[in-house]
Parts: sequence; C-alpha cells; structure tokens
Amino acid sequence: MASPLHIEDATLRSAVELLDAGDVHSLREHLAQHPDLVRQHASFPDLNYFQHPTLLEFVAQNPIRGGSLPPNIVEVARVILDAGAKQDQPALDETLALVCSGRIPRECGVQIALIDLLCDHGADPDRAMPVALPHGEFAAAQALLRRGARMSLPVASALNRAGDVRELLGSASKDDRHRALALASQFGHAPIVRLLLDAGEDPSRYNPAGFHAHSTPLHQAAFAGHMDVVRLLVEHGARLDLKDTLWQGTPADWAEYAHKTEIEAFLRAREGP
Repeated sequence: MASPLHIEDATLRSAVELLDAGDVHSLREHLAQHPDLVRQHASFPDLNYFQHPTLLEFVAQNPIRGGSLPPNIVEVARVILDAGAKQDQPALDETLALVCSGRIPRECGVQIALIDLLCDHGADPDRAMPVALPHGEFAAAQALLRRGARMSLPVASALNRAGDVRELLGSASKDDRHRALALASQFGHAPIVRLLLDAGEDPSRYNPAGFHAHSTPLHQAAFAGHMDVVRLLVEHGARLDLKDTLWQGTPADWAEYAHKTEIEAFLRAREGP
C-alpha cells in the first residue's frame, strides 16, 4: 500500500512501499544494497510531528497513511532493526512512542508485539508512557510497565489505580500532580479526581503540555460524559466560563457538541446570567 506522504528520495520511498507491502525478502535485499538507508530521514516539515522520520518509524502507521499494517509487520520491523536501526536510540524511542500512541497497531493486533520487539532492542519504555496515556492506550501502558516503565502518579491516575495514587501523591512533583488531574478527569476516574482535588489541585488550571493543553479538566470530563467527575470539579470551584484555546468553547459548549445533554444542562444552570 503506497503512502500518501510524498517521500522525495526514491530509495527511501521504495523501502517504505516494501514495508507497507510486508515484503520482507525484497526489503532485506533493498537494505543490503543501501546500507545507509536505515539512518536516513524523510522530511515532512508541515506535520506537527513525524517531521523527520527514519524508516523504522514508518512501522507504526502513525500518522495514519493507509489505515492498516501488514500481518508480518513485526518481522518487517526486525529486518529494519537488524539492518542497523537498532543502533539508533532516538529512532528506537520515537518508534516506540508512535506505536504506543497510535490506534492502528492496536487495531491490527500488533501493538504489544511491536512494543516487546522495540524494548528488546533497547527502546526506553519511560519515554513512550507520556504519549500512550493521553491517547487512552491503556494496553500499551500496561505493556510499558511490564517492560520496566516507572509507576508514577500520572500513570496510576490514568490506569485508575487508587491505591498507587494514595501512595505516590505525597511525594509527586507539581507537574505530575497536574498531569494526574488531567488524565483522571479525561477518563472519568472520580475517586482519583477527588483525591487530587482534596490534595489541593486546581480544577480551573489548563491541562499541561501534551495532555490536551488547550482545555481544562472540566472540558475533558464534560466532553467524555463523566457526570460524576463534572460534579466533583464544579463542587471544588472549577470555573465554568473558561474557553478552550482552539475553538473558544466553554465546558458547556463542549458538552453540547458531544451531545451530553445532562451535563450541558447541569453546567448551563450554573453558568449564571
């Protein structure tokens, strides 16, 4: 399957086409003929990520190029790694992050196998966790923990582990507490939201960078339909008039857009004249 992203270099473009086709034999021969190819970067300056990917990073289909992966993508990735990509730590880490934050590897049933392969070759599971969590890739997050990622307050909050949250809350950094409230609100973990609010977290602060920073916890909870979390945030003083920075909508506007009528009515009734 050809990529809709235009790759200027014909040799690299051919490699990506072989990758997408799952043609392991031809890809191995192609890489043997062009041994520097695994260190070469494509250029997509207009993308907000994936601007300068190596060949290995294409195995994640993130950004989505064709909507599927060949069934033998793990073997394809191993060919690229064996051709020298395993010596490129930034590419290993970036590929792991793309695999953990994209839906296509999960939908194709290869996400965990790719995580294990990349970690076997030295990819850092802690580098991928911050992108897996806000995308709701919980199976990937569990796999990263199994591969040695650190259990932190944001991880515990996203995975709804209240016991770990209680244990970690006192020693967590301000940044981790900020991330934890954003994640617990987004995914509707009301007991954890309560723990964080009772510990002094500000319900009106915009979410941190990388965690839907254009919005507040109340925006995310309203959009997702988590009424119990919405009530908690409002009870703890969350501002109803704050607008997201992309579309200039209030939390009630987000609830309206998402057809969460009960939440919209609850918020509108408290917005005042």
